[in-house]
Amino acid sequence: MEQTNMEETRLKNMEKTAKKMEEHCEIAIIGAGLTGLTTAFRLHQKGRKVHVIEQANHIGGVMQTYHVDGFTMESGPNTGVVSYPEVAELFEDLKEDCRLETARESAKRRLIWKGNRFHALPSGLVSGIRTPLFSFADKIRLLGEPFRSKGTEPDETVADLVVRRMGKSFLNYAVDPFLSGIYAGNPHTLITRYALPKLYNLEQNYGSFIKGGIAKAKETKSERDRLATKKVFSAQGGQSQLVKALGKGIGANNITTHAQNVVVRPTKAGFQVEYADKNGTIHTLNCHKVVTTCGAYALPTLLPFVESALMARVNNLHYAPVIQVSVGINDTKGVELNAFGGLIPSCEHQKILGILYPSACFENRCPEHGALLSFFMGGVRHPEYLEMSDNELTAIVEDALHRMLKFPESVGIAALRIFRHEHAIPQYEKNSGDRFAAIDELQKLYPGLIIGGNLHGGIGMADRIKQATNIAAQL
Repeated sequence: MEQTNMEETRLKNMEKTAKKMEEHCEIAIIGAGLTGLTTAFRLHQKGRKVHVIEQANHIGGVMQTYHVDGFTMESGPNTGVVSYPEVAELFEDLKEDCRLETARESAKRRLIWKGNRFHALPSGLVSGIRTPLFSFADKIRLLGEPFRSKGTEPDETVADLVVRRMGKSFLNYAVDPFLSGIYAGNPHTLITRYALPKLYNLEQNYGSFIKGGIAKAKETKSERDRLATKKVFSAQGGQSQLVKALGKGIGANNITTHAQNVVVRPTKAGFQVEYADKNGTIHTLNCHKVVTTCGAYALPTLLPFVESALMARVNNLHYAPVIQVSVGINDTKGVELNAFGGLIPSCEHQKILGILYPSACFENRCPEHGALLSFFMGGVRHPEYLEMSDNELTAIVEDALHRMLKFPESVGIAALRIFRHEHAIPQYEKNSGDRFAAIDELQKLYPGLIIGGNLHGGIGMADRIKQATNIAAQL
């Protein structure tokens, strides 16, 4: 009799546990990177019941800040650009917990490697005439840029567009390194209207980069438009401050981390999200709508109900792998780093894509008299760098520190962290148009399912914030 009672009690407890596994919310958001967190924060502000589900043991994705021996190091993006009003508005709403920090004026100076040293990218007519970066013929040719016919090939690569309008030296020593810094990509495969839509639209709408730039500068801007200052920014104290502020605004009870084997299935009432927690317990979350913000490579497993041919078009995305090595120096021995950083053109055949100077951009990123640097390697041209050992990567950094940045041999590395990202930056190549169309088709087939994230809509921090704000408004 006693054994029967014990069995009944066990079954009742199992039933209670099963009920706890069955949960409900209005909107489920898959992924707690910048897009997912911003979407959830904006929805939570509007009083919507949201729940964020994240596979990792932390929120923020690659946006993690590490404080190492007085240096403030970032594992992900060090900076963004205030390209849209949504960026300024987000920081305004989070100002009690996180403040926008814009870069110093000296950070407007950008450097390009040529030959055996860095040269400043021209910022005006005089420096443009004097710079050794561009050929004399292309400098003269640039005068005719406003009078050239606009392109007619919608899938023109960035390389073809720049050579056609400006010349090969501008491709090699301006656009190529710029794309290495933004996309870690190749201008010969990136399609302008997808990768650089603002540049594409300047030519298409105004017939010229120069004429378009002048016309855009003359346009009347609203008060809200003027919030988009185009300034380089970070979160004061590091990007983790932004992540923490968003997490606080959403509420810890509305976020689940350590979620494994996440699967979404459509139901009559909306969607069902199933996942296992860190203890192996299976949870079922019933919701009306689902927003995915994870990488394209995760979608086939996450959305198994999608027909394979359609899914193949959605996740047809190539990612550039990137290695970031953060380096702290206690004493620069008088070497000044008054610039945003230096970029290296692919035609110079160096092992570094670029070097960012965070301590030259922002306050309190390193000890007094010191410097904080971020070295970037890999990209689409050198994915094999991802397999290099820590010692091999450190040797490349040490060489660049002395040979390229001209630090004396007496200057050593005080702190170093290596961050490897296999799926760092999506490449908006020729198949992007088909991917965008497939995403639209998928969302129409399953109303209430929204595909967000950097597989469309831009790759920068500002792009992610804008997309998230638009998704929240749409919902």
